[in-house]
Amino acid sequence: MTKTDIIKAAFRAWGRELYRKTSLSQVARELGVTKSALYRHFKNKQGLLNEMYIYFLDKYAETVRADYERALQAEGRDECYLIVSRSLVRFYGLNPDIFIFSLIRVYGSRQQGDIVEQLARRGVDTRQLLKFEKDNRPYPYLIRFVSVTVIFWIAYFHRDRADSLTEQVFFETADEAGALVEQEIASVERKLVAGLGLDRRMVSVLDFEELEKRLGSLPEYSEDDRLLHAVAAAVAEAGPWNASMNMVARRSGLSKSSLYSHFENKGEMLAQLFLTESDRLIAYIRASREKSSLAEEQLYLVMIAAADYLRSRPEFLVAIDWLRLRNLNLGKHVFPRFCRIFQGIGLEVFGGDSSDSESEARMERLAQWVFFLIINVLLRWKAGNQPAAPSAEDIAAVSNESFRLLYRFITLGMKGFDL
Repeated sequence: MTKTDIIKAAFRAWGRELYRKTSLSQVARELGVTKSALYRHFKNKQGLLNEMYIYFLDKYAETVRADYERALQAEGRDECYLIVSRSLVRFYGLNPDIFIFSLIRVYGSRQQGDIVEQLARRGVDTRQLLKFEKDNRPYPYLIRFVSVTVIFWIAYFHRDRADSLTEQVFFETADEAGALVEQEIASVERKLVAGLGLDRRMVSVLDFEELEKRLGSLPEYSEDDRLLHAVAAAVAEAGPWNASMNMVARRSGLSKSSLYSHFENKGEMLAQLFLTESDRLIAYIRASREKSSLAEEQLYLVMIAAADYLRSRPEFLVAIDWLRLRNLNLGKHVFPRFCRIFQGIGLEVFGGDSSDSESEARMERLAQWVFFLIINVLLRWKAGNQPAAPSAEDIAAVSNESFRLLYRFITLGMKGFDL
């Protein structure tokens, strides 16, 4: 048993649980050895996690370095980003265990500054991609839309091949894996090039400012919402697994015993938060969507209303980000509820027919992609090695212009970004 054998076993064992649990006993069972045998190679669990991080960085850089160098030599921005996206889909498509690790333990750690520096030392300086961006563009850069889109659809690619991301994903042969990944590369590329494929003329004449004025008044927190507000703040601070009843009690001014008169347990407390807020969000967005009968306008009204609501609920927004990254299981299907905000928009926007169940499923996935991007735009995590959640002021400062850019990207692809 080598050090690398243990690292690969940890990717498999901990990945099945989405890193909710990370005990050395799980890794030992995966290898069929005693826990004490692992201590010959690693001092403790954190030592193993550190080595997994290094293994990920080394393998990632080794695999994509040549593609990054070729991308930087491309004549134009779009071709550069397509080369990078193909490389990312191929790498993460063929390495599901590493993808789960990177999604949760790397990108989900918020330690973006360290990641960029570590990759640059290995010959993959992602900062050089920004030379293709225009300095006068508002936040965010196009490369962010591209990379988030790749991550989202690779997650679905693996989810399609397993009951959920908590299950190990297997391919029958290397050739089969390669063929499936190449199909996925083509699928992701179509979305990056054309987006939803809407009429460019319709998108180019859309009056975003006038549509934004149609939004109604945002619902305000009432005294009855004080407890849910405290739950959201605790989750935003510590994450859903570490947010405790004590933290909520302290924030709400109630005793811990009093909390149990409202919630049977922590799981019910979290579920109530997400279900209550999601219902309010859906109601607000549906009311905004009805301000137009044109599908193209309805789509933007839905997007800007979602952004508007979430900017007014910064604690809930950060709590949703945990749900987005970790696929938190609250015992109910919470995340798809958010995608109901797109129901009622002409299905031609999503390329479907309301009588076709396959088109309905496609619409739901596209809706989740849009919602995933909206949350990502709102959350500008601070650079550095210490996780620092954006403040309410940071979130409120994300302008509507950012969502106009996002709308153009979603509807027309990369070329829509330049309208």
